Amino acid sequence: MKKLAAYCIFLLFIGIQTGQAQSVTGKWKTFDDETGAAKSIVEIYEKNGKIYGKVVEILEKGKEDKTCDKCKGSKKDKPVKGLVIIEGLSKDGDTWDGGTILDPKNGKEYKCHINLENNDKLKVRGYIGLSLLGRTQYWTRV
Repeated sequence: MKKLAAYCIFLLFIGIQTGQAQSVTGKWKTFDDETGAAKSIVEIYEKNGKIYGKVVEILEKGKEDKTCDKCKGSKKDKPVKGLVIIEGLSKDGDTWDGGTILDPKNGKEYKCHINLENNDKLKVRGYIGLSLLGRTQYWTRV
């Protein structure tokens, strides 16, 4: 009986660890589409049941103090570091969608959905209109 109880506790512990590990929240390294060079660290967090992501570190040398000069509204001319670039994603099965992602390089907002490819690889898709018309990036967990 003790062995069975210990085995059940072990399985429960493993299940909890696996569930926590399969979260999109955390810090993710982004990469430049053209060069493949590491670009920034984005922290993805949950607030009121929705997912958000903000730039917490700029990895490109010489661009650490860059502002979002092409952004519109309240984000115009704000520092990219600290800028919330993913907003309002809701969980839909294994995907988070229904929100937006901002590209600070061109100041444009796109519809967005994200999902885990594996524990350390996040698929981020920004698009206009239909998901077919967009671009996918893969971010790695820090």
